[in-house]
Amino acid sequence: MNPWVMVVLAGILETAWAIGLKYSEGFTRLWPTLFTAVTVVCSFWLLSTAMRSLPVGTAYAVWVGIGAVGTAITAIFLFDESANLMRLAGIALIVAGIVALKLA
Repeated sequence: MNPWVMVVLAGILETAWAIGLKYSEGFTRLWPTLFTAVTVVCSFWLLSTAMRSLPVGTAYAVWVGIGAVGTAITAIFLFDESANLMRLAGIALIVAGIVALKLA
């Protein structure tokens, strides 16, 4: 599998485990806790495998950026978190940073 595809999938799984953390309610609910644990392991495995052939700084930053943007957008829809202009501008800046790192 292409290492960048692995980083993207790992970032999507990072979003999943971050949302799973919320649903686990401090690891007090079994199924959301198990979901979180599985997605964390899969996310880290994909990232670490991709880092065999990608620069660590770029791969890690892209992974974090995808997770942060994905989590922020998902939280807007699932938890009615604010979608004000400043928040959306911050998300856009993170996306711009990811693109810049990938192109560098």
